[in-house]
Amino acid sequence: QVQLVESGGGLVQPGGSLRLSCTASETIFRAYAVGWYRQAPGEEREWLATSYLLGSTAYADSVKGRFTISRDNAKNTVYLQMNSLKAEDMAVYYCNTAPAPLLPWGQGTQVTVSS
Repeated sequence: QVQLVESGGGLVQPGGSLRLSCTASETIFRAYAVGWYRQAPGEEREWLATSYLLGSTAYADSVKGRFTISRDNAKNTVYLQMNSLKAEDMAVYYCNTAPAPLLPWGQGTQVTVSS
């Protein structure tokens, strides 16, 4: 069974940056579009960004212009560069296939934005 491992979260001040990584245990990302999602306490998981197989990307309005998704298929890894972080970005961040999350969810990585 494919496992997803997210990392790179932490505590950052408003306006700061973080780079998240998500690595799959198998060569799975070469066959699928891959996305980042997040879930804040008491809220449903929301889609943030997608990296398509041919190189195009898509973003939710809430992160457009601040977040950048990228992928390294050779490393089975997808990244999320997050800039200009806001308090409302605080959540647990996950990766999965997109637009439909087909794989078991990983443990996620916590992002805390606070001064």
